Amino acid sequence: MPTAEASSPGGEAPTNTVDALVQLSFLVQGALSATGAAHDLSVIQLRLLGVLRDRQPGMVALGRHLGLDKSSMTGLVSRAEKRGLVRRSPSPHDGRAVLVTLTPEGRRLAEQGTEEITERVNALTSRLPPQDRAELTRLAGAVLESAGGGG
Repeated sequence: MPTAEASSPGGEAPTNTVDALVQLSFLVQGALSATGAAHDLSVIQLRLLGVLRDRQPGMVALGRHLGLDKSSMTGLVSRAEKRGLVRRSPSPHDGRAVLVTLTPEGRRLAEQGTEEITERVNALTSRLPPQDRAELTRLAGAVLESAGGGG
């Protein structure tokens, strides 16, 4: 398990893949948390908006994508709906299913969040030469592909 000292910015470099990936995930989660906090959103709410940027999933598919059970998904969508960020509508293909879509305010916030996260994450790699950033992207893609995910 990485130590707090080793995982802090400016600490010693990780000595193995596990420490490196865990510490990197802490940095990325910090960027996500900071962006969410700036808009009074939790990381899972931020992820919800991100998922809905380019799709209109049903509640079940959305729950699978976010790794949430039905009751957690219902609560998450209800809170976002009360804030005016998403809306639920009946599926035209399945009378029992409900689709979730972004409202104009939700889309605006999703786009703004995407820009801010991009800036924060790019800042994490800004000291790397372009070829190292490209290699990091390639390696991260390979890990995601081998894990069967990425979104």
